[in-house]
Amino acid sequence: MRVPFVDVRSQYAEVRGTLDPWVSEILETGAYVLGKHNRALEEEVARWHGVRHGIAVNSGTDALRIMLDAAGVGQGDEVITTAFTFVASVEVILQAGARPVFVDIEAAGFMLDPSLVERAITERTKAIMPVHLFGQLADVEALVQTAQSHNLLLLEDAAQAIDSSHNGVFAGNFGAAAGLSFYVTKNLGAAGDAGMILTNDDEIAEKSRSMRVHGMGRERYYYDYVGYTSRMDELQAAVLRAKLARLREWNARRAELAAIYTEELQGTPVRTPQVLPGNNHTWHQYSVVAPKRDELQAFLKENGVDSMVYYPVPLHFHKPYRHLAAGPGSLPVTEEIAASILSLPVHPHLSDDQVRYAAGKVREFYGA
Repeated sequence: MRVPFVDVRSQYAEVRGTLDPWVSEILETGAYVLGKHNRALEEEVARWHGVRHGIAVNSGTDALRIMLDAAGVGQGDEVITTAFTFVASVEVILQAGARPVFVDIEAAGFMLDPSLVERAITERTKAIMPVHLFGQLADVEALVQTAQSHNLLLLEDAAQAIDSSHNGVFAGNFGAAAGLSFYVTKNLGAAGDAGMILTNDDEIAEKSRSMRVHGMGRERYYYDYVGYTSRMDELQAAVLRAKLARLREWNARRAELAAIYTEELQGTPVRTPQVLPGNNHTWHQYSVVAPKRDELQAFLKENGVDSMVYYPVPLHFHKPYRHLAAGPGSLPVTEEIAASILSLPVHPHLSDDQVRYAAGKVREFYGA
């Protein structure tokens, strides 16, 4: 049996009845840039998350970079964050002229450990930027409290957190702003790159809208800020709107499949994912901590089961970022998880039988 890690073709098959006429209309009218689908998508995602503003941009990376600029993070500032993340989380801090300060993660959810954040704060600390990972939020209550007590910005890397909430409050409401990614493989994925900034701050929203178009102000060819070329293509906005209508259903299906994995993997040496108190989980990834991870992954591949490692090498081991930590052993939980984590297929177009087959192969590997 074949168990693929992603299946974007099946997504398209579900939405093509809505999407194809929209694409034809865009191409026929020539309304390629910041058109009605951009505006509607911004309104729909902002409403879903309960925030005042959604600003569509051309990638999740740009969402983070523009968010940092609009929030005033810059030269000489420090931003506390995690080394267990995709590189964009850290490269944008350096591009803004600030310095990432790595704090280790907690073992339960693989996200920033709030108990370690306080000791990392210095007179240069400007912001705390947790990364909401794999479909659930970091410990936002503790992080908000720490940020407020030290008068720091809280900025959310919500690249994987569309539809993720804590006690019913969605990503984008805990800090000054949040950055979403709509990369192809996300729960809500474009036909390429796309992203969005969420915020309740009117000034950050105004600056972000300007910065995505070269810092242009209300009048054409008059500039208020140094900006970027970061408009979301109208075609991408149409794709995302068509898929957004299916997102709740798709996330519910992911949850059903995750429950099958959790049940089927009982009695094996792997540690199944934990949902942190108060969180929902959208199951962007179903990530287990697995002894003999590399051997397990090879065995699964031999048996037709795809898997991925997010993230195999902590960022403080990579050449451009080594100076940000004290080398091996400096972030022990991060390093332990990176050596043992494995993500199993959990996309909504899998069948129950495919997931049971994948789980069965894990059991077979361990002789469970």
